[in-house]
Amino acid sequence: MDEVAAVVGTVLGMRESAEAGDVVMMCGLPGSGKTTYAKALERRGYTRLSIDEVVWQRIGHDAADLDPDEYERHRSTAEQELWEQLTQLLAMRQPVVLDYSFWNRATRERYKALIESHGCRWQLIRLRVDLDTLRRRLAARNVLDGANSVTVSEELLERYAAGFQEPVGEGELLIPQS
Repeated sequence: MDEVAAVVGTVLGMRESAEAGDVVMMCGLPGSGKTTYAKALERRGYTRLSIDEVVWQRIGHDAADLDPDEYERHRSTAEQELWEQLTQLLAMRQPVVLDYSFWNRATRERYKALIESHGCRWQLIRLRVDLDTLRRRLAARNVLDGANSVTVSEELLERYAAGFQEPVGEGELLIPQS
């Protein structure tokens, strides 16, 4: 069984597919595998929500080409749209996978509260990868084009890593990556 199948199996437990009210929150730095795992869950019946994809649809190119303030405006608008979509999906008890970084504890707590307020269950999946592995993965990804291949420079990766608030004691499931 490959690594992706193992994590998907851990998320689903003994089930073959998603159950009503399940929400998986992917958590990790760029290149940690969030989208890879989220897409695998999508194939098992989850609705996948991705800020990167909404931003790409809006601007039609790599967000790394944007001024940081302009990118933040697009990201914030995309997140608000997806929050509203998530709220609708929760009301219908649809299984969802949130393909976000969840780098900030306050953001994780805000999403958990929303999920619980709808009587749904969340699962926080923390994909932990060392910086050297992330650099290798991002070097390969940075030459690709598409919504799920946003360019992340060495400087940006370092900034993200420095600002990442590691989930500890938040009910997270830690999945070390190599």
